[in-house]
Amino acid sequence: MIFLKRKRLIFWLLRAYLKKWGKTIGAFFIFGFSIIFLLFFNRNLLFSKIPVVNSQRVGVAGIYSSRDVPSNLPEIILSKSSRGLTKISEKGEVTADIAKSWEIKDDGKTFVFYLKEGIRFSDGEELDSSAINYNFEDATIERPAKQVIIFKLRHKYSPFLVTLANHRIFKENYVGISDYKIKKIKKNDEFIRSIELVNALDKQKIEYIFYDTQEALKHAYVLGEITSIIDINDLNYKNKISFENFNNTTTSKNINYNKIVTIFFNNSDPVLSDKKIRKALAYSLPDTFPDGQRTRTPYVNEYWFSDKSQDYERDIEYARLLLEQTEASKSATIKIEVKALPQYKTLAESVSKEWEKIGIKTKIEVVYGVPSSYQVFLGELPVLRDPDQYTLWHTGQDSNITNYRNLRIDKLLEDGRRTYNTSERRKIYSDFQKYLLDDMPAAFLFFPYTYTISRK
Repeated sequence: MIFLKRKRLIFWLLRAYLKKWGKTIGAFFIFGFSIIFLLFFNRNLLFSKIPVVNSQRVGVAGIYSSRDVPSNLPEIILSKSSRGLTKISEKGEVTADIAKSWEIKDDGKTFVFYLKEGIRFSDGEELDSSAINYNFEDATIERPAKQVIIFKLRHKYSPFLVTLANHRIFKENYVGISDYKIKKIKKNDEFIRSIELVNALDKQKIEYIFYDTQEALKHAYVLGEITSIIDINDLNYKNKISFENFNNTTTSKNINYNKIVTIFFNNSDPVLSDKKIRKALAYSLPDTFPDGQRTRTPYVNEYWFSDKSQDYERDIEYARLLLEQTEASKSATIKIEVKALPQYKTLAESVSKEWEKIGIKTKIEVVYGVPSSYQVFLGELPVLRDPDQYTLWHTGQDSNITNYRNLRIDKLLEDGRRTYNTSERRKIYSDFQKYLLDDMPAAFLFFPYTYTISRK
C-alpha cells in the first residue's frame, strides 16, 4: 500500500514539473539538437580551426652526460635547437651563419665577427653580442658594440672557425636561436633520459628518448614506446626479422660520414708495439665490408684531398711475410684480445676469422665504451669537420687512446693548427695521413651504413 502511494506521489510531482517547465525543456532540446546538426555537417571547417599538436617520439642510442648539456648533445638535436656564428657547408667549407662576416687579424690570433641584425632567440628576444656567452680556455672575448664580438686567442688556431660552428648559442634554460625550444630535459642520475623540443610556430613536439644500446632501442620501437629510430647499424630485430617486414613501417639507408668504424691498436702493448704486426693485421682485412663504405684513411677523401697513392689493398701473403719477420711470431702463436662495442660484435667475429688465416688467435669481449686498457679495440673514430686531428694522435693527449707516439706526426699536427692557408694545410694533412698510415696505429674500416625506422 505504501509502495503505491509513493508511485502516485512521484507521478504527480513529475506531471507538475513538466507542466511548469515542459515548454522550456522542449525549446532547449530543439536548440541543442539544431546545434549538433549544424556542427555535424560543418565538422571539416570546425576541425580545421582547431590547432593540431604533432608529436614525435624519436629513439636515440647512446649515453649522454647531463653535466654538459646542451654542448654534448647529438648533432640532430643541436641543429634543431640553435645556431652558431659560423656553419659548415656540405663541401666542408666554413660559411657565415649568425655572423654576416668576419676578419682575422694579429697574425691569426684575433677574430672579429660582425653579427646579422634581426636574429632572435626562440623566446623572441633579439640577439646581440652580450648574449654570446662562450667560455674558451685560451681566448678572451670583447664586445665593443651590440653587433660586434671579438675573440683574442692566446695562440694561432686555424680550426677556430669550425669550433664556432660546433658551439651553438644558448641563453639560460637552453633557449637557442631556432623555431624549436628545448622545453624539458629528463635526467636519471647523471645521464639524460629524454629531451623534449617544441616548435613555437606550429606547436610540433619532438621528444628524443635515449637508450643504452641499439637492441634496447629496437625493443622500445616494437613495444610502441617510440615512433621512430635514427642512426642504427642494422635493420634486424633479435636477428630473426627485419624491420623492413614490419607492417606500417618505413626504413631508409644512409652513409654516416661523421664516424669511421676503426680497429684501434694499443701501441704500448708488448705485442702490438711492433709496427709489422699492426700492418700485418691491417693487410689481412677485406677490401669490402657489408656494413659500410670502405675507407683506409681517417678522412673523407673528397673532403680536403684525395690521394689514392696512400691507399692499400688486402694482401694475405704480404701480411704473413710481415709476421714472419717479428720476434713475437718466432716464440709462440700470437694471441690477441679484441674488445668491441656491442653493435660491432658480429664484425669482431668476422675480423677474427680473417686474422686466423695468418695464424693469429683472438678472444672477443663486448664492452660498452672506450676501455681503459686493451690490446685491440673495435669502436668508432669521430670524423671532425676540420682536418685537425691533434687530440686523437698527438703525444700526451688524453684522448690519444692508442698511446701513439711519433714526433714527426706531432710536428705536422702542430703546424696544421697554426696554418690558415688552405693549400698549405692540404699539404700538411696529406703528409700527416701518409706517415700515419705507414705507422698504422689503427686500421680504418668503413663509414657505417645507418638506418632510420619510422611508423607510417
